[in-house]
Amino acid sequence: MDMPASWQQALAKIDIAKVEQAVKDYGPAIQVVRDTWDRATLEEIADGKLFVSDEMMNDAIAKSLADAGDTAPVKGLRLQSLANGRLKITADTRKVGPVELTGTIEDFVHDGDKSYMKFRVREKNIPQHGLMSWVFSRISLSMAERMVGHLEMPEDLPVKIKHNTIFVDYSDVLAASRLGQTEVRGHRLLDMVEIKSATPQEGGILFETRLDVPDDVKASLLELVK
Repeated sequence: MDMPASWQQALAKIDIAKVEQAVKDYGPAIQVVRDTWDRATLEEIADGKLFVSDEMMNDAIAKSLADAGDTAPVKGLRLQSLANGRLKITADTRKVGPVELTGTIEDFVHDGDKSYMKFRVREKNIPQHGLMSWVFSRISLSMAERMVGHLEMPEDLPVKIKHNTIFVDYSDVLAASRLGQTEVRGHRLLDMVEIKSATPQEGGILFETRLDVPDDVKASLLELVK
């Protein structure tokens, strides 16, 4: 990915000695930044548009299923983002066999202490609320992982289902993540990132994002993850 001219100009103004001193002063925080983001991801977040491929999300889901083992109600779970803005979900369940749903992401938000997803199922009624709570817990966290790093799946992630709308509150999971537990000058790294929306496109989901830090800090972060 070619770096935008604005980033090149900002990086040219960086005092490398100050950056090196910042690494010494905030070593743990800088390590979390490096472990969480590569340069391409950070540039996309800062530019306000981050694309996460279906392959990335399905890999994260597969790891979650492997961790759950044979006790999981689902043997397989895959996402497919469609060109019409809908998300197709296919679950291979142990009790009722294949279940297929298509719907829209009404909200996908992270802003400070608010982190949630609202999904509306189209075309059919939601089968087995307990099963869908389990499924959408994994879907929501897989969608967030590229922005906030690996997330541990809790046993009691809050999920509410009303009619054909599913609401997942994953704020406590993000707060417990490495970004949520690491601070710089009293500010959580997690609070640097805002997620405003998520829109399925062919091949993946486009997230509208914001990196809530001054331009010189953005440039320093990019230098640290180059």
